[in-house]
Amino acid sequence: MDTDVQKSNNTKLVLQGVVTSDKMAKTIVVEIMMRKLHPLYKKYVTKSKTVKAHDEKNDAHVGDTVRVEECRPLSRDKRWRLIEIVGRAK
Repeated sequence: MDTDVQKSNNTKLVLQGVVTSDKMAKTIVVEIMMRKLHPLYKKYVTKSKTVKAHDEKNDAHVGDTVRVEECRPLSRDKRWRLIEIVGRAK
C-alpha cells in the first residue's frame, strides 16, 4: 500500500492509512505504510508507522482506509485528526 503524502491548504501534513484499532473512545490507531527508494541500492523499502488520531463521531472502524491531518496536541499521544474515510472495510 502506498501512502498519499500531501499538504493541505494551511500546510499541515495529510497522510492516508488503514485503521488498526478503534477500541478507544473518540480515538483510532492508523497504520501508515510508506515506500521509499533507497539512495544507494535503488531498492524500495517499505516502512510503517502508527499514529493515534481523533475521531469525534466514532465513524471509522478496523480495516477502513482513512485520511488524517496534523493538528495541535489533543492528548499525550494524539497529534492527528481524522479528515475523511476513503474506503470502508469489507
